[in-house]
Amino acid sequence: MTDAEDRPRANETRSRLLDAAAIAFAQRGFHGSTTRDITSIAGLSTAAIYVHHRSKEELLYQISKTGHQATLDLVRTAIGSAEDPTDQLIAVMHDFAEHHAKAHVIARVVNYELAALDAPHQQEIKDLRRDIHDELRSLIADGVETGVFNTPDPHMAATALLSLGVDIARWYHEDGSWSPEDIADFYADLALRIVGARRPSGTTSP
Repeated sequence: MTDAEDRPRANETRSRLLDAAAIAFAQRGFHGSTTRDITSIAGLSTAAIYVHHRSKEELLYQISKTGHQATLDLVRTAIGSAEDPTDQLIAVMHDFAEHHAKAHVIARVVNYELAALDAPHQQEIKDLRRDIHDELRSLIADGVETGVFNTPDPHMAATALLSLGVDIARWYHEDGSWSPEDIADFYADLALRIVGARRPSGTTSP
C-alpha cells in the first residue's frame, strides 16, 4: 500500500481516537480516563494512540483547539450575518446555545477539562477563549454606544452570557423536554434582557 493510499486510513483512525477520547473524557474526566478506555471505545488496540497521537494530553489538546476554533468561527459568522447589534446578539446567542446543546459531549470536554492541558497548550486555548469573549464584548459595547443596549458593563455582560451558554453542555441531555432549538430561542431572548434590549417586534430566531 502506498503512502497516498494509507493516508485516508490513518486520518480515519485519528478521527476515531479523537471521537472516542471526547466520549471518555466527558464520561470520566481526563484524569479518570485511561488510554485503554479510549481505544476500547474506538475499537482499536491500546498502542494505536501512540501511533497517531503523542499522548493522552495531545488528544485533549486537539479536541480543545478544534472545539474552541469552531466556536470562535460560529460567533464571528453570527455577528457577520446582520448589521444591527440587536440582530447580531440574537444570532450569536441563538447559535452559541444551540451548538452547546447539540455538541454537548465535546463542549463538556473543551470547557471543563482545561486544567489538564500542558501550560503551552492551555495558553493557546485561553487565547482562543479570550478572542471569543472579545468578539461578544465588542458587540455589546457597540450596542451600548448606539443606544440599543443598556448595560453598565459590556465586559461583565459578555462573561455572563458566555457562562450561561457554556453551562448548557453540563446539564443538557437528548431525552430532556427541551430541544436545542427551544434552548436557543430562550437564551437569545435572555441575552437581550441581560443587555437591556428587546427582540424587535415581528422577528423570529435565526
